[in-house]
Amino acid sequence: METTNAVQILGALAHEHRLGVFRLLVAAGGEGANAGEIAQALGLPPSSLSFHLAALEAAGLVRATRDGRFIRYCVEPATVRDLLGYLTEECCAGRPELCGLAGARRPVAEQEAQA
Repeated sequence: METTNAVQILGALAHEHRLGVFRLLVAAGGEGANAGEIAQALGLPPSSLSFHLAALEAAGLVRATRDGRFIRYCVEPATVRDLLGYLTEECCAGRPELCGLAGARRPVAEQEAQA
């Protein structure tokens, strides 16, 4: 991951409502949640939620898929793994296995190819 990508992602998370949406979607897992469910859970007006979801989607943290009449939002796990790998790249003097982050330094595509 490039530094500019990490900055964009961290910038998207640097707002209490976007961070709340992100955490809610992480907790929802692969099923995700539709906009109405997110708005209700966080007490956000729909127009405000749309703005925050767009910022998270532009940063690559969230993906939207149509589910009938609704749009369902899910966290993009590859982006999250890449960001965590970038942030912890030099963990424990370049030995991430010492702090429980084995494999964090390798890009997601490389990890998946070896699986």
